[in-house]
Amino acid sequence: MPAVRRAALSLAVLLLCCAAAAAQSQRWTEQQAREWYAKQPWLVGSNYNPASAINQLEMWQAESFDPKRIDLELGWAESLGMNTMRVYLHDLLWQQDAEGFKRRLDEFLRIAQRHKIRPMFVLFDSVWDPNPQLGKQRAPKPGVHNSGWLQSPSTKALQDPAEYPRLEAYVKGVVGAFARDDRVLAWDIWNEPDNMNHGSYGHLEPKNKVELVLPLMRRAFQWAREAGATQPLTAGVWKGDWSTPEKMTEMDRTQIELSDVITFHNYDSPRELEQRINWLKRYNRPLICTEYMARGNGSFFIGSLLVAKVHNVGMINWGLVQGKTQTHLPWDSWERPYVDREPSVWFHEVFRNDGTPYVPEEVEFIKRMTGKSRARAARAQRAAPSRPARRPARASHTAHP
Repeated sequence: MPAVRRAALSLAVLLLCCAAAAAQSQRWTEQQAREWYAKQPWLVGSNYNPASAINQLEMWQAESFDPKRIDLELGWAESLGMNTMRVYLHDLLWQQDAEGFKRRLDEFLRIAQRHKIRPMFVLFDSVWDPNPQLGKQRAPKPGVHNSGWLQSPSTKALQDPAEYPRLEAYVKGVVGAFARDDRVLAWDIWNEPDNMNHGSYGHLEPKNKVELVLPLMRRAFQWAREAGATQPLTAGVWKGDWSTPEKMTEMDRTQIELSDVITFHNYDSPRELEQRINWLKRYNRPLICTEYMARGNGSFFIGSLLVAKVHNVGMINWGLVQGKTQTHLPWDSWERPYVDREPSVWFHEVFRNDGTPYVPEEVEFIKRMTGKSRARAARAQRAAPSRPARRPARASHTAHP
């Protein structure tokens, strides 16, 4: 091949590679997002942490990773017809044992796949304890909702730009390892990035937390795109007025601007849920509610799922199984721990620790909404032994009057 032709061919290949890389580094178009969503079932699931773990580190560290419990609980989720779980990761896990962490992620994905569940992984989180520590995790505080949950990154890391290359390695390492894995539904880059944790750890938060998180979140989106993610990226808006861009905060607008698909949280009545869905429809992108269902706050499966089904919005409630997170207890337990009383109604969770439903009628409703009840009835009908056709009755010899 002549040298000129070889050079032209090499240039063409280089340009194609550059174009592909550039396309991957950009947010999806509205059409790409809608085409992706059209291929999905109606997404219904829970935010998931096994009952045996108080937080993300206890879920994923080698000493406390519990695949048998995860398999059991995801089986309960499958029995409801749930097809996704929103699952939190942590940057310290990559720092501690990157290869082992990837193996455990792969094992989790194998378990989830057996149960027909495709998880959405959350990379960073601004909620609860700002000072995470590797190793054995503390016991739950008696009577307190989510008393051991951890922020990622820590306040110290957030305030130290020297830590950012480590955070970049975490994002690129995790996303890159599963960037083309069909078992992963999506990547949630940052949970509630501007949450100041008033009422719990607010006194430990840096006053300029939002100003620190905003540019780092932008970089985290870019790192995930540079890692070659083929799944959609998102970060859910969770508070305030979204009725017009002018009423939204800079953080809200940035989350929407960077997200391939729009995610949001809502722990209020079905009426409020529907209003927020209508506010977000103007972006012409798929909508997934990644946190809802707080019984004491007027957010229930019955009502919320009906609204979502009408609007074709995916729904991921908080909490699957009662466990060490104690999120069946209300938020106000931070001020008044439930040490001498039970809440009149559970705040979150679908199942008790032993797998029995907290509200059996809720479980049956979820099954009807996901089609699991119909599928079960159809299987039972197919499995039933066929009965021989009844022979017509013999004609009587007695004359009719």
